[in-house]
Amino acid sequence: MHRKQLLALVAMAVFLMLLAACAQQAGTPQVVRETVVVTQEIEKVVTQVVEVTKEVERVVEVTPVAGRCAPTDPDEVDKILIGATGPLSAPGSVVGGLVMQWSLNIAVKHINEAGGVLGKPVDLIFYDTEGLPERGTAVAERLITQDCVVGIVGEYHSAVGLTMMEVAHKYRVPVVFAETWNDKITGSQYDEIFRIAPTSSMVAEADANYIQDLGAEFVVIVAENSDYGVPASEATKERLAQRGIDSEIFLAEIGTQDWSPIIARIQALDRTPDVVLTLVTGEASYNFEQQAAEAGLMPTEETVCIANQVAINSEEFWQNVPDGNYCVFRKVGLVPALANDVTRKFEAEYRQQFNRFPESYALEAYDSLLIMADAINRAGSLDPDAIIDALEETDMIGAQGRYYFPYGRKNPVPPDEPEWMWHQWPDPAVLFLQYFEKGQSADEAAVVWPEKYQTHGTFLIPYGTTP
Repeated sequence: MHRKQLLALVAMAVFLMLLAACAQQAGTPQVVRETVVVTQEIEKVVTQVVEVTKEVERVVEVTPVAGRCAPTDPDEVDKILIGATGPLSAPGSVVGGLVMQWSLNIAVKHINEAGGVLGKPVDLIFYDTEGLPERGTAVAERLITQDCVVGIVGEYHSAVGLTMMEVAHKYRVPVVFAETWNDKITGSQYDEIFRIAPTSSMVAEADANYIQDLGAEFVVIVAENSDYGVPASEATKERLAQRGIDSEIFLAEIGTQDWSPIIARIQALDRTPDVVLTLVTGEASYNFEQQAAEAGLMPTEETVCIANQVAINSEEFWQNVPDGNYCVFRKVGLVPALANDVTRKFEAEYRQQFNRFPESYALEAYDSLLIMADAINRAGSLDPDAIIDALEETDMIGAQGRYYFPYGRKNPVPPDEPEWMWHQWPDPAVLFLQYFEKGQSADEAAVVWPEKYQTHGTFLIPYGTTP
C-alpha cells in the first residue's frame, strides 16, 4: 500500500506542474528551454534522414555507365579493330551503303597486304545504319562500348553522322567521316571529328555557280526533309539569291515513293522553272526523277534536270529512270583523267564488282580507312589523343589526292573562314556531268562543269540533240 500511495503522490505532483505550466504566460525561461530541446531533437532526425539519402546515392555511383573499352596499348591486341557504318537497308541509300562497304573491304585488303597497322592486321566491323539517326546512335554505342574499336570511318547520311558524332565525342573516339555533308558535323569543332567529303555549303556554292553559268532565272529545288536536304536546299537558295536567281523549295519526307503531289504543285506554278535541282538521296531520287519525266516536268527543252548524284550509278539509273536522258548530275570526286597510282590500284579491284569508275562515296570510303590507318601508324599507339594528334598532322596521298586538315587544335579556324573548316579536307572535286544517250555509262557522260574539265566544250547539251 505504501508503494501505491507513493505513485499517487508522484502523479499528483506531475499533474500540478502541468497545470502551472499551462497557466504561465508564453515566453517564460522554462517554456523556452523546453522548446529548444524539442527543436534540437527534430534537427537530429532530419540529419539522419539526409545521411540515409546520401547512402543511396553512393550505391548508384557504384554502377557506372559502360564506356570506351578499346585498349590504348597495341601490345594488348592481336589485331586493330576499326568500326565502319553505312546504309544497307531502306530508307537509307542502299546502293551507296553497299558501295561503301565494298570499298572499305578493299581498303582492309590493301592495308593488310602492306603489313597492317603497327605490325598487326586490321579487322573492320561494319554496321548497317539504314539512314536513320537513331540507328547511328545505337551502332556507334555498340562499336565503342562492346566491340572496342579504336576509331570509326565511313557513313553516307548526314542525319546519321550528326548523331554518331555525339557518341564519338562522349567517349573520345576519333572518326573520319566519308560522305556526310552537313556543315554542323565539322562545324561542331569536336576534337574527334574529321571529314573528307565536301560540306553542304561547298556543294551549294558549286550548284549555284553551275546554275548561274546556265543562265537560269528561276530554279525549283526538290529536297528531302532531313538533316541533309533542309540545310542543303536553304544554302543553295541563299547562294542563288546572291546571284539574282529566284528559287522555290519543295520538301518531302525521306523515302517518299509517290511524288505526284509535289510534281503537280510545281507544274501549277505561274512560271516554268529553268532548272529542277534534286536534293533527294538514294533510291527515292530515282522515283522522283522518273515520275517527273513521265509528267513532262523535266528534262525538257525549257527545263534542265539536275538529278541526285546517285545517277552516276548508270546501270541502276537507267533501270529506274528510263526517261532520264539529258539529265545532268553532280559528281563529287575524280574523273578518270585525274586518277593517280592509288586511284588506279583501287579502281582495278572495284571494277571487278561494279565495272565502272568508282563514285565519290566509294573513293571517300576507301580513303577514310587509309587515313585512319596512317594516323594510327604514325601515332604508334591506340590512345585516342595520340590518334587525334596524328590525324591533325595528316599529309598523305589517297585515291582522291593529297589529304591534309589545315585547321584544328594547333591551328584554329581563323575568323574569316567558316567554322566547318575545322578538321575539314578543303579540296574535294565537284563536277557536273550529263547523259546524252539513253543507256549511256557514266564514264561516257559529258563533263559540262567546271569549264576547265569540259569534255564537249559546253555547259549543257540541249535536250534532244547530239554533241
